[in-house]
Amino acid sequence: MSHQPLLLEIGCEELPSSSLEQLGIALHDNLIAKLADKGLSHGASRWFAAPRRLAVLIDDLVDQGADETKEALGPPLAQARDADGNWTRAAEGFAARQGVSADDLELIDTPKGQRLGLKQVVSGAKTRECLGDIVNEAIADLPIAKRMRWGAARREFVRPVHWIVLIYGDEQGFGDVLGIPSANISKGHRFHAPAPISIGSANDYPALMREAWVIADFAERSHLIREQVEAAAIAVGGQALIDPDLLGEVASLVEWPVALAGSFDTAFLEVPAEALISSMQSHQKYFPVVDASGTLMPNFVTVSNIESRDPSQVIAGNERVIRPRLADAAFFFEQDQQHTLASRVSRLGAVVFQKQLGSLLDKTQRVQSLAGELATLTGTDKIQAERAAELCKADLVSDMVLEFADMQGIAGAYYALNDGEDPTVADAIAQHYWPTQAGSELPQGEVAVAVALADRLDTLLGIFGIGQAPTGSKDPFALRRASIAVLRIIIEKQLTLDLRKCLAIAGRGFAEGVISDEAPEAVFNYLLDRLPALYESDAIPIEVFRAVRGSGSSQPSDFDRRVRAVQAFGQRPEAEALAAANKRVSNILAKANDRDKNLIVSANLLQEPQEIALAEAIAAAASDNVTTLASADYASALSRLAALREPVDAFFDGVMVNAEDPALKANRLALLAQLREQFMHIADISQLAGAKSE
Repeated sequence: MSHQPLLLEIGCEELPSSSLEQLGIALHDNLIAKLADKGLSHGASRWFAAPRRLAVLIDDLVDQGADETKEALGPPLAQARDADGNWTRAAEGFAARQGVSADDLELIDTPKGQRLGLKQVVSGAKTRECLGDIVNEAIADLPIAKRMRWGAARREFVRPVHWIVLIYGDEQGFGDVLGIPSANISKGHRFHAPAPISIGSANDYPALMREAWVIADFAERSHLIREQVEAAAIAVGGQALIDPDLLGEVASLVEWPVALAGSFDTAFLEVPAEALISSMQSHQKYFPVVDASGTLMPNFVTVSNIESRDPSQVIAGNERVIRPRLADAAFFFEQDQQHTLASRVSRLGAVVFQKQLGSLLDKTQRVQSLAGELATLTGTDKIQAERAAELCKADLVSDMVLEFADMQGIAGAYYALNDGEDPTVADAIAQHYWPTQAGSELPQGEVAVAVALADRLDTLLGIFGIGQAPTGSKDPFALRRASIAVLRIIIEKQLTLDLRKCLAIAGRGFAEGVISDEAPEAVFNYLLDRLPALYESDAIPIEVFRAVRGSGSSQPSDFDRRVRAVQAFGQRPEAEALAAANKRVSNILAKANDRDKNLIVSANLLQEPQEIALAEAIAAAASDNVTTLASADYASALSRLAALREPVDAFFDGVMVNAEDPALKANRLALLAQLREQFMHIADISQLAGAKSE
C-alpha cells in the first residue's frame, strides 16, 4: 500500500472576505470527513484560503482503504432447515438477498445462539477511483449562504470558478469538479504572476504559490500582516491598533500583503477619536496609529495587495481617499453640536422601536422611569439616572450616528458634555451599551449600570411580552446577549437586586394589555437559563446550577454565591454521601401521603440512638448557621452541614423510617424534612447525586 500527498485547489473570482476563513476551514473538514467515510487514512493536513483560491493539502493519503470483513446474520439455526433437513424458505430467502446459494452460508456464533450467516471480505475503496466524487461531495456540503451560477452552465459556487487543481502525488486527471476538468494548472497573483503555473507534485504547492506572489496560508498571511502593520506604525513613532476582526478581513482581501503608513491633516484630530477610528477601520480598512499614551496620531497603516515600484504613489492615493471620509466625520460632528442632545429626544417619536411596543421615544420614557427605580434600589443618584436614560438614545437621530453606527452612545456622550451635562450623565450615555459583546467591559459608573440594566430589562420584557421570544437560532433583538449582560452586571457588580422585583417594576412601564401577564416569569426563567453559560469557563458542572436553582433564589448575585459555595462543597469528601442521602430523603418525602407532610419532630418519640444523635446534630447545625445564612456566607454554612454526614449515615444504617407505628413514622419523616430543610436554605444538593438514586 502506497501513501501520496493530495492537493485540491479551487481557483475563482475574489471570494467574500466575510466568509473566506470559514470556507477554508469547512472545505478542509468536509474533505477529511469524506475520506474517513471511505476508510482512507492519511497523515497531517492543512488548509489554505486567499481571495482567489481555497485549497487543502493532505499528507500520506493511502491509495486504498483497508479490506473489511462484513458479517450478515440470517435466521437462527433452528429455523434454517425443516424436519426433512431441507433448507427453509427463510434460509433460502436470506441467501438470495446476499447473492449466494443457501449451501454457501455458514453457522455463526452469537450471544443468542448459532445463526445462519455469511462473512464476506469487502475490498477497501481505491483513492484514484473515488477521488472525484469525494471532492464534489465535500464542496457540495460547504456552508454557502447564497450560491451563484455563471455562463451557460448550471454549476453553482459562491463565486465563478476558473480552475481546479486536483493532484494525488504527481498524478492528475481525476474527472470534473464543479463541471470543470481537474488538472495541475493553477494561477498566481493577478498582477505579479498572471501566467499559468504547472504544479508537478502536491507538496510543491506552498512554495510555488509563494514564488507566484501568493501567501496562500491564511494564518501565515494574517501573521505577516500583523508584523508589517506593527513595523509600519513603529516607523512613524506610534503603535497600531489592530482589531482582530479587521485583521481577518484584511487578510481575506490580499494575497501578497504590503503594509504602508500614511498620514492625514492634524486638524481632523479635533473630531472624536472614536469617529476617526471608525471611519478608518470600517470604511477604509486602515489600521489607526496611537502614541504611547493611547492618543490617536494623524497616521494610519494600509495594506496593499501589490508591491509597487513607487510606494509613495500608493500612499498618496490612500491619503487622498481618506481625506473626504474624515472631512465627513468632522462636518457631522460640527453640525450635530449646533443642537442640544435634549432637543433631539422628541425626534425619537418618529423612530419605531417595535410596532407593538411603540417608538424609541416610548421606550426611552419607560427606561427613564425604570432606571430611576433601579437607582433607588442600588443607592444611586435617581435624578442623574433618569437624566442619562432620557438622553441615552437621542444620538441615534444625529448625523454622526446615522453615518457611523458604531458611534452610538459615544457620540451622545460628547454631545452631552458639549451641552454642559454632568460628566456622570455623559459617561452613562456612552456606557449603557456596555458590555457590547461576551467578555467585554461592563459599565463603570453606578448611574451607567442603572441605565444599562433598565434598557435591557425593558427590551427583554417587551419582546417576550408580545410573544417574540428567541427561537432556535433566531434572535433579532439579541435577547441572549442582553440576558448575559444583565446577569454579568448584577453578579460582577455584586448588586442586591431581585430579578422578579425588577421585572415587576419594568412591567409597570407598559400600557395595560400591551404585554402578557406571563411575560415577567417567562423572562425570569429565560434569564436563569442563561446562567450556566457564565460558569462554563470555571468548569462548574450543570448539576451545581440545578442544585442552586432548586433553592428558589431570584437574586443573581446571591445565586452566584450559592453556586460558588456548592461547587466548593462538591469537592469535599462528605459531599457524595450527603448528596446521595439528600436524594434518598427527597424520594422518601415525595412518597409520603398528605397527612404525613405536616410534620413536627417530637423529642419524646425519638427512640433509637441514631435518630436522637441526628436530631441533636441537625439542631446544632441549624443554630450555628443562623448567622452565616443571614450574612449569605453559604460556603461556611455548607461546611458546617458537612459534619452531618456521620449521623446521617448512622441514621439510615440503624433506623427504619417506615416504622409500623404511625407516630414513629411521622416523627422520623419530620426529622428527615428538617435535615433537607437545612440544605435547602442553600441549595438542593440532592441534584449533585446525578442520575444515582437510592
